[in-house]
Amino acid sequence: MRKICILTISLVLFATCLFAAGNEKVTFKNDEKGKKVEVYVGGKLFTAFIYPDNMEKQVLYPIMTASGKIITRGYPMNPRPFERTDHPHHVGMWFNFGDVNGLDFWNNSFAIKQADKPKYGTVKFQKIVSENPNKGELITSAEWVDINNKVLLDEVSTYIFSGTDNQRIVERTSKLTAKQQVTFTENKEGMIGLRVDRAFEEPATKAEKFLDAKGIETEVPVLNNDGVNGVYRNAEGIKGGAVWGKRSPWVALRAEKEKEVITIVILDNPKNPNYPAWSHARGYGLFATNSLGGRNFDKAAAEVKVVLQPGESIVFKYKVVIGGDLSDADINEIATNFK
Repeated sequence: MRKICILTISLVLFATCLFAAGNEKVTFKNDEKGKKVEVYVGGKLFTAFIYPDNMEKQVLYPIMTASGKIITRGYPMNPRPFERTDHPHHVGMWFNFGDVNGLDFWNNSFAIKQADKPKYGTVKFQKIVSENPNKGELITSAEWVDINNKVLLDEVSTYIFSGTDNQRIVERTSKLTAKQQVTFTENKEGMIGLRVDRAFEEPATKAEKFLDAKGIETEVPVLNNDGVNGVYRNAEGIKGGAVWGKRSPWVALRAEKEKEVITIVILDNPKNPNYPAWSHARGYGLFATNSLGGRNFDKAAAEVKVVLQPGESIVFKYKVVIGGDLSDADINEIATNFK
């Protein structure tokens, strides 16, 4: 009897240790007035799903590590000193594409002249469908519309948030359903994207526009690259800017920020169209993965063209992992379990 009690206590303690070492509790804070849903992991802010009326898409912003360090660029929402001021449509983490029935959903922002707006599409927020903190699940809906609010696509996106004491994960599945005939034509501008903090960029080597210490946009001939040390790599062992345009199940971006080594990984899912996807990762801070890039990345690739009839759907699923000094073996294990 005593042996049974000891065994039972041991199993309980073991299970408790496993729970403590596993995923931390996820909670949501819905702020309808502020048009956002904040996501907390282990009681600490991880990110927020934001849907302001003055943006052309919904994004996760800001995004933080388990230790609380911000990995996303501040500009244009909350500019920080010495940031680049390019590509104002690069905010947080987002999902869209550069050619849907000839409309550019990727590059649309406040910077587009009104006369040019008919060339662009907007992802319009509809509602928060559901929140399930027990699963870390947030489901949202949106419509992809033209300048006249004619709907091309209905979008239902499921986010699964999770984390441990040293890692954060976002898994996003987006189902797009055609409301009319819709054609996705191969384009380099897509599909899941992140605009990262300056620490994750490659060092600047030429004159560019940055924000100075007072937040004023300035042409800088030679920038101080202290703390700028980002390095890309993919599953095939390709490193640096050479990952751009290459197909790979995953691409990782490693940097040290404030004495902490941080690795950000974007993983493609084997069920996605054209797996493995093309990398649209740039040294200036854009980190994206594109399942419909095709010949825009590789002229020898087969043509990519997706045509949906009304009522037909297409699904895209990606995972973003934010951890410490993740090895290739660590990432490959995550990729193996990403079904």
